[in-house]
Amino acid sequence: MPTPDKAAAVAELTDKFRSSNAAVLTEYRGLTVAQLKQLRRSLGANSEYAVVKNTLTKIAANEAGIDTLDDLFTGPTAVAFVTGDPVESAKGLRDFAKDNPNLVIKGGVLDGKALSADEFKKLADLESREVLLSKLAGAMKGKQSQAASVFQALPSKFVRTAEALRAKQAEQGGAE
Repeated sequence: MPTPDKAAAVAELTDKFRSSNAAVLTEYRGLTVAQLKQLRRSLGANSEYAVVKNTLTKIAANEAGIDTLDDLFTGPTAVAFVTGDPVESAKGLRDFAKDNPNLVIKGGVLDGKALSADEFKKLADLESREVLLSKLAGAMKGKQSQAASVFQALPSKFVRTAEALRAKQAEQGGAE
């Protein structure tokens, strides 16, 4: 029979899994409290990094409908719950792990899909959402200006052709 504290912890973790866009499981063995504090800051404002108990977190993940993480709940585990842009948090984890090799990214879940540690590293290599949207807007603007040039060229080409025909007729008419 679970204690009320454990039931409350499972309920809280279940809510975090459900309300997050992504959850990244890490092993933090060997990191100091100061390093964990620095990691929390590097993840950004839209992420929460929590040291968790494996059994309770496994139960919470299963209650939230995530059963693909069961194999990752071994050893000391902490979870980064991401509610905003997952690319920003993935970059924060990747950069922190480069400087602190004791942080090991085990894997996680993004929008209900399981991701391996390598897939999270690829996610970190993406540009931020804002940069991708601005590139898309620039590409669309370029295509619009090309289309405008084509549409503008048609009437002017027609006018030049009509003027050339008129000049040719005037030339032929003047010769007769």
